[in-house]
Amino acid sequence: MISIKNLVKEYGSKMVVDHLNLEVAEGEFFGFLGPNGAGKTTTIKILTGLLLPTDGDVLVNGISVRGDYREAKKLLAYIPDQPYLYEKLTGREFLEFVGRLYGIDAIACGTRIQELLEQFDAVDYADELSENYSHGMKQKIVFASALLHDPKIIILDEPMVGLDPKSARLVKDVLRERAESGVTVFMSTHTLSVAEEVAHRIGIIRKGKLIFVGTKNELQGANLKTGWLESIFLELTEEEIEEQV
Repeated sequence: MISIKNLVKEYGSKMVVDHLNLEVAEGEFFGFLGPNGAGKTTTIKILTGLLLPTDGDVLVNGISVRGDYREAKKLLAYIPDQPYLYEKLTGREFLEFVGRLYGIDAIACGTRIQELLEQFDAVDYADELSENYSHGMKQKIVFASALLHDPKIIILDEPMVGLDPKSARLVKDVLRERAESGVTVFMSTHTLSVAEEVAHRIGIIRKGKLIFVGTKNELQGANLKTGWLESIFLELTEEEIEEQV
């Protein structure tokens, strides 16, 4: 469903994404890990069409994000780490606005909005101006807006930031349900326990290069000093961490 082919992103002389190759299957929950500055967010912005690569391409269900972004975008949902809403719109009005952008029939859109508000436990504040929302409330509305058009691929950048434990559990459950129904989930996170809990496979990026791809068991079975995911991650990225200190 996602095919990353020899992806390169340079800023001047700095190589931020270094010839990245990766295949993520339909219905797979993929966890994308790496230290700060490793290239995670840059990769995600290229996947979603927000940045153009220096070289290489990303195919979404066979459609080039670089060559035909509009068609690729119809299949995607992107949830950033910082939720952005129009502050003078209520949550419900924002969702209606997103529905119109996707060309969803008004009656069907209203039904779908109500279902998502209930799913994300957001009904009680959906008709208040979003300028009064907490970070977590905004994030749940953004999640609902991303799922409004039933995307085939969900791309997330640090989705648990600002969520309380109950909301984080809800989001993980929703994402798992989507993956089980055949939706591809590509999630960047610093929360190693989240990746360990929900991801089918894990990729670790360091200095723009993918240094590991595999299941949790494959990662724990690698020729490393310890079996705990956090310790393995720190071991694999140790040089990067030392350079930042």
